[in-house]
Amino acid sequence: MAEAIKSISCSICLGLLKNPVTIPCGHSYCIGCIKGCLDQKEYNGICSCPQCRQTFIPRPILKRNATLAVVVRKLKTKRNAAPPGHHYSGPGDVECDSCTGRKVKAAKSCLVCLTSYCETHLKPHYESPAFKKHKLVNASTQLKEKICSHHDKLLEVYCRTDQQCICPLCIMDEHKGHDIVSAAAERTDKQKHVGEKHQKCLKRIQEREKEIQELRQSVDSLKRSAQAAVEDSERIFTELICYIEKRRSELKELIRAQEKTEVSQAERHMEQLKQEVAELRRRDVELKQLSHTEDHIHFLQTFQSLCVSPEYKALPSITVYPHIPFEHVKKSVSELRDQLQDVCKKEMDKISGKVTTFQIGLTAEPMTREDFLTYSCQLTLDPNTAYQYLCLSEGNRKEI
Repeated sequence: MAEAIKSISCSICLGLLKNPVTIPCGHSYCIGCIKGCLDQKEYNGICSCPQCRQTFIPRPILKRNATLAVVVRKLKTKRNAAPPGHHYSGPGDVECDSCTGRKVKAAKSCLVCLTSYCETHLKPHYESPAFKKHKLVNASTQLKEKICSHHDKLLEVYCRTDQQCICPLCIMDEHKGHDIVSAAAERTDKQKHVGEKHQKCLKRIQEREKEIQELRQSVDSLKRSAQAAVEDSERIFTELICYIEKRRSELKELIRAQEKTEVSQAERHMEQLKQEVAELRRRDVELKQLSHTEDHIHFLQTFQSLCVSPEYKALPSITVYPHIPFEHVKKSVSELRDQLQDVCKKEMDKISGKVTTFQIGLTAEPMTREDFLTYSCQLTLDPNTAYQYLCLSEGNRKEI
């Protein structure tokens, strides 16, 4: 094979011929290489072959060697062909360390050789007795992480005292006298915790999904009741248009404002719940993948980070009302229709109070200035006595 490649190589660039051409002496070159060579060495119309030094007058006409081009193309195809049943490695794949030239995707990694092999180069590990005790795992790029940085030995045991994977030589060194177990034994023990975390994760997902459903039902009920209250109010206030027109607009705006406030708060809460569910699902997938990995060292190194329960933001408690009490609003409006004009203001105050006191059930603490202003009230000081309280306050502050 090496002789065949040499015979169809360009003596100028030393690579396989590209668009091969032949000059009168019989030697072949890449068309670009021989053109450049003749351009440099041509003197008074005299040219020479770079190999045999035969001269030509005038400059020879370059003719394409079709037969040689076919041979070169077939050889390139044969060299680039992957072994049967194999695939070249791509982005994210583990390459075979034994392949030369274009790398083939690795099938297994040896924890003793610290090398990854494709199916072809893996055969000695299956056939030769010398590799009988070697440990094969799924192809991995994390082989260096499985080697002790102090002793360059394979991490095979686990130190419970220091909560880390170590090699056998570490037992006689800085981990002497510690609680040491095999990686497989520690994996078995930690596997139980993974199962427990998995169950807790599923339980929390179910709880949050239930809360989302209840909130959605409550919001739908709120919207239906609010819409009905608005429609009834429109009908009733139309009959009292001469005096009630202004009050009708106020009530409509009040209901809509309360609906918007409660729906917005509920939707924000649902979004928080959805984000938490998404995080829990992602964590659940990682836990499942971890529980099925065959690599004990990777399992133990990843276990600590995955099994630390994330801190979830405290969410307000939820109270779902089966019936939204906007019926009181409609009843009050009906009563207001039958009252005299001199009691209209009094009844409107009662209606406004009933609208604003209703909430879906989310009890969130005030966080913004607008939230605190909802609890504000107007204070009035008597100008004849206010100075007494102000002076007293100043005196107390000085004493402190």
